[in-house]
Amino acid sequence: MSFFRHITACNSPIDEVFLPWRIDEQVVGLVRPAFIEHLRRFPDVFEFGDAQFRLAPDLDGFEARSEALNEVARALSDAEVISPYMGEPYAVTPGGRESAVCVVDRAAAAYFGVHSFGQHLNGYVKRADGIYMWLGRRARDRLLFPGYLDNMVAGGLPHSLSLEENLVKECAEEANVPEELARNAVPVGAVSYNRVAERGLRRDVLYCYDLALSDDFEPRNTDGEVEEFMLLPLDEVARIVLETEEMKLNCNLVVIDFLIRHGWLPPHHPEYLDLVTGLRQPMHRQGEQ
Repeated sequence: MSFFRHITACNSPIDEVFLPWRIDEQVVGLVRPAFIEHLRRFPDVFEFGDAQFRLAPDLDGFEARSEALNEVARALSDAEVISPYMGEPYAVTPGGRESAVCVVDRAAAAYFGVHSFGQHLNGYVKRADGIYMWLGRRARDRLLFPGYLDNMVAGGLPHSLSLEENLVKECAEEANVPEELARNAVPVGAVSYNRVAERGLRRDVLYCYDLALSDDFEPRNTDGEVEEFMLLPLDEVARIVLETEEMKLNCNLVVIDFLIRHGWLPPHHPEYLDLVTGLRQPMHRQGEQ
């Protein structure tokens, strides 16, 4: 078995056509032609060309664009073209969150192929016999990856919240981590990937954090999204990632990054360089402008 197979799973070859979505001549998304056909219902919002489409130029400014896209998302959700409307604004941006030109509901983000941002936190305990890591098991009623193992805290990053605000919120909701403790989380970088999924092209960036915990802390879910938590030796967590498919796809990447940074995966490991470079995929496909 191979650790690298998880990077391959999150970055499978793109062997189908995705058309660029432009706002102000900048590519902000990559969309399947079949989805664009649904967008033809909204001629006041989009203009269509042979090999691309764009937001109508008279929708000028962050608020006007966001309001129009919000109505599109609600309509497509009501028609069951996309996932149920979530009421969480996600950045529509040619680059990072700070470059957002508008927002779209989280339910529509993957269909529009926009960059999506999330935060994943590794909760761990240092003992005399080594590092132990907290993992959660996703509730069986989750829309995506029900029953799979997850990082202790993991969630999407709405554009309306700062990184710090959202991390505190997610820690409280997912693991009942007090705010004072959550603010001790150490930002340790990010992983990124480009995955072709059923809903569209996932162009995701996950901001990663480590949080050292005491032996007497036990996470407790408060929002119903996690079925149980378990504290496992790091060797066992690594075995799960290496030998099984029990963990949610992108969480494998976050754990592999942890294994590298904490020396469990050393530089002489045969996959080391491929893993180090593979965990951080470019945010733009070749030819994007």
